[in-house]
Amino acid sequence: QVQLVESGGGLVQAGGSLRLSCAASGRSFSYYTMGWFRQAPGTDREFVAAISWRGRYTYLADSVKGRFTISRDNAKSTMYLQMNSLKPEDTAVYLCAAAWRVEPAPMTRADYDYWGQGTQVTVSY
Repeated sequence: QVQLVESGGGLVQAGGSLRLSCAASGRSFSYYTMGWFRQAPGTDREFVAAISWRGRYTYLADSVKGRFTISRDNAKSTMYLQMNSLKPEDTAVYLCAAAWRVEPAPMTRADYDYWGQGTQVTVSY
């Protein structure tokens, strides 16, 4: 089992940047494929980015390609989401998720077993 805690959210103006972190504790982080999802009020949880457990595969949603970057540091048991050129439509709660030794990295929420509580990102005009 793994426990996930997100951090790094906040309020930023359009065009700004934030870096989200997802810190993991418990069972070996390096064997988990990790993903980021987001959910705005009244909408379904949507895929944002994923990175496989060996780092061979990374995926980004079309809406964030060219602006967001996903990475992981297994020595620190932490995954990151670097978000640049933020837009108001990026406003949502961002959640990280983990799936045990899955490759390539899934983009469907049902494929993930563990979830964090989320961190709020708000992008103002």
